[in-house]
Amino acid sequence: MANLIVQSAVKEQLDQMNVSADFYDSLDDEVADLLADAARRAEDNDRKTVQSRDL
Repeated sequence: MANLIVQSAVKEQLDQMNVSADFYDSLDDEVADLLADAARRAEDNDRKTVQSRDL
């Protein structure tokens, strides 16, 4: 699976929180699902461009 997130950016966003290694894998899976759903919505609306409204 491709890494869709940047771990250093996540860590920076979470500031003072510790982040477990498995969190990144779960977050990556969630992002992949979100992207797949957005792509499906765009296709369902006969578009090849994914837009913010597809989220």
